[in-house]
Amino acid sequence: MTGGYHSGLDGLLDGRRLSPVQRRIAGYLSDHLDEAIFLSSVELAERAGVSQPSVTRFAVVLGFAGYPELRQALRPLVLGGAPDGSHESLLRGAVDDEIRGLTRLRERLAALPLKELGEALAATEPLPVIGLLASSGLATTLAHFARRIHPDVRLLTHGGCELSDALHAARRSGAEWVVAVVLPRYPADAVRALEYAAKLGLKTAVITDRPDFPAEVVLDAPVGDRPVSTAQAAPLVLAMALVEAMAEAAPLRTRARLEEWERMTGETGTFAPVDRR
Repeated sequence: MTGGYHSGLDGLLDGRRLSPVQRRIAGYLSDHLDEAIFLSSVELAERAGVSQPSVTRFAVVLGFAGYPELRQALRPLVLGGAPDGSHESLLRGAVDDEIRGLTRLRERLAALPLKELGEALAATEPLPVIGLLASSGLATTLAHFARRIHPDVRLLTHGGCELSDALHAARRSGAEWVVAVVLPRYPADAVRALEYAAKLGLKTAVITDRPDFPAEVVLDAPVGDRPVSTAQAAPLVLAMALVEAMAEAAPLRTRARLEEWERMTGETGTFAPVDRR
């Protein structure tokens, strides 16, 4: 690691009284800063051999509101540029987060039960799709593409009694599975809804960032933990891969529904003509 890295990190550590656990975190950062600036707090904790709350407390001891703010301050030491939150620096950091997440997802794809889950979701009818708050956008995209190949996809983006009623109705209509997008921060209504779905006898599948999320099937994809926004490129790719797996599970129905969808959009003028000259 270069002297510039050391001097910048040493400046943050100077005069701080650190516990043995916090010194372990500082030591890992000193030796692996070029890698650590892309890690989430959970990943850094795993690499340093400490708990995730210890990483948060370490950041607070250094004078930051939390780990995301500390990581943002460390990035210019490696990537260059002033730690002033400039647009270019922020954009580069956001793109780096997405690239790193996609790379890690590619490395783990073989371990994810995409084929099996795709077959199960293709066979259940109706198919409820849950996505609340920041997860509603990705859930809407998942439901939009799934509707092209599945006869009854029900998008659920409101919590409370409305969500419970919709799950109950879906179960009464024959649903066997529910799929949810649950990304940080995790809406309490979504967690409660999955618990209620299990009580109803529905099997639960979740697209999230935690392999230990409480659900029968978990498709986990890395996300960032920037203070304002969350990287979602990897979960989006994972959601689209799940739709592809559903399509492959029922190829004849997929072809028939895609042909029907093309006829419908043509008849209704869904898409505006575009001059591609």
